[in-house]
Amino acid sequence: MEGLPNRLRGPLLVDDQGIPRYWATVWGILTLNDAAPSTQEKRLRHVDDLYRHADRVFGHGSLDASLGSLSQDRFSEILETWFISIANQPITSGSDELRWQTGFGFVSFIVAWQVKSASNIKALSDVHAATRRLSHLYKQLRIQKPRQATAVRSLPGGVVEGLYQVLDPASPNNPFKRERTKWLVYLSFLLMLHQGLRRGEILLLPVDAVKTDFDARRQEQRFWLNVRSNPYEDEHDDPRYTKPSIKTEQSIRQIPVSSTMAGLVQTYAENYRGRTSHSFLLNSQKNLPLSTESLTKIFAKASSSLATPLKKELNDRIGRATITPHDLRHTCAVIRLTQLLAQGDSMDEATQKLRAFFGWSRTSSMPMRYARAVFEDRLEGVWSSQFDSQVSVLRAIS
Repeated sequence: MEGLPNRLRGPLLVDDQGIPRYWATVWGILTLNDAAPSTQEKRLRHVDDLYRHADRVFGHGSLDASLGSLSQDRFSEILETWFISIANQPITSGSDELRWQTGFGFVSFIVAWQVKSASNIKALSDVHAATRRLSHLYKQLRIQKPRQATAVRSLPGGVVEGLYQVLDPASPNNPFKRERTKWLVYLSFLLMLHQGLRRGEILLLPVDAVKTDFDARRQEQRFWLNVRSNPYEDEHDDPRYTKPSIKTEQSIRQIPVSSTMAGLVQTYAENYRGRTSHSFLLNSQKNLPLSTESLTKIFAKASSSLATPLKKELNDRIGRATITPHDLRHTCAVIRLTQLLAQGDSMDEATQKLRAFFGWSRTSSMPMRYARAVFEDRLEGVWSSQFDSQVSVLRAIS
């Protein structure tokens, strides 16, 4: 809405009639302003599930009414029945646990916030005691979830080689018909595979994301990529349904790119991106910023174009037949760690370099998960040491 401050222009939770949920709006303004748009939407969706449960079981508007009147019996009952409905699902996952914790945190925050501003001392004391009991009762509840392996898996070498061949814009087997789309897909593939970018990061890149300067010491041109929010766009005006965002503060980084990669970005930007009214590098057929959903569909289509033996190899390796953008990041991390160890870096040195390159915090366990993947890896091929300059070369190892 024009003229509205940025802090009030984020996602909004509404009911079936389009009327804002009162306490969810208050909670969003007070707690979510500093979060990325994607995080705001995810948390609001969890709270929306709680609202919808309350509407179904206790009547429309019952959650806001119980919170507004500090009716501890009613909002406790809403929470209890919601927990049971989540826990009784045939299959539960980590997202169910997060949904519960977010909803419970929302109710606890609103109750505590009202208690602090209450003028009636007796009411304040009663509700404060009830809040303590509520916290003690529910903080121990956890949604049971199946044990899952934490190991990460890179794509098989044969599958990656197959992707190079299929997605090459000059390939007769390329599943995409338009030349413009072929180049969009090919560049997306290479940026995620070689630069290890997350899906949200690649969708935020501005058209001038690759920078260049002359390195006097090496007497050569060097190139790098700035991974950050698009400096030319207001994130609240992003037309995409799922707004991409930078995951954490550590994700804002600067990473080197090869002259080959820089040239491919320039070729796409100058010849295949098309004329747009936005500054994002990746552009759809409708001249809109490429969406999260479209990027996912692109790789589902690319997966279906692989030869049958490669599909079987993919399924045997990672347990599914579809490649996701994050699989390319996994593969990049495993190969880069393999290279760093091969060139003589200690494991500590190598993992610190990975943290800087992939945007992980000092406390993140991700580098060690990839270290495990390196030693468990049974790839039939890995990239040569010239990974960045010879983009289509795989070298077999016995």
